[in-house]
Amino acid sequence: MANLSSSIVMLTGAGGALATAIAQELDDAGAQMVLVGRGEALERATDRFPATEVLDLDLTNPASVEELRKVKVDILVHTVGAFAMQDAQKATTDDLRAMFDANMLSLFHAVQGVLPHMLRRKDGLIMGVSAGQAARMSGPRAALYTASKAAVAAYVLSLHDELKAKGVRGCVLYPMGAIDTPANRDAGLKWETMIDARGLAKSVAHTLTRPDRAHITEIKVFPDEEK
Repeated sequence: MANLSSSIVMLTGAGGALATAIAQELDDAGAQMVLVGRGEALERATDRFPATEVLDLDLTNPASVEELRKVKVDILVHTVGAFAMQDAQKATTDDLRAMFDANMLSLFHAVQGVLPHMLRRKDGLIMGVSAGQAARMSGPRAALYTASKAAVAAYVLSLHDELKAKGVRGCVLYPMGAIDTPANRDAGLKWETMIDARGLAKSVAHTLTRPDRAHITEIKVFPDEEK
């Protein structure tokens, strides 16, 4: 089992399906958690998991950066994001902004919040959640989502190359399919075509515990597509 007993982990998107699975793994691994989320979802998370800090923040708002800088963390796991589909010819500027705000701008503000402390300590890890479409560089009927998740990957990997000499690493998680959640089941997706959320979370915990001399910068997690 992963051991994160010496780590303080900031988990964004607290209360979401993926974040809840990750929070359970972090709790099992002994990590101290800083939960960042919104409204009722955040309340559900704080009722279920112990946290050293709880922050109700809109990470698309630049004001969130200063609030995040008040908290010292060793690891950032950023799960905030959104998905949408549209025909290419029907996409609007508002669609573009919605995807990049939810997926890229929220990550940018989270990183700007945690990075000063990490650089002072010369130690830290930033994990961003991309998508299978971005890994394949193709997302038919989801071009804007794919582009925004590709931006997430490019940003985190660029941070890694820029900051690894200063002790801060980056890692991109690519769920290579839909995650098994109640919402996705209600949408008619079959369980064998979806990724088990707890298994995905175990992959996250494993990645967070790798030493500098055996670190992971990209991890792809697949569903059982053969069945």
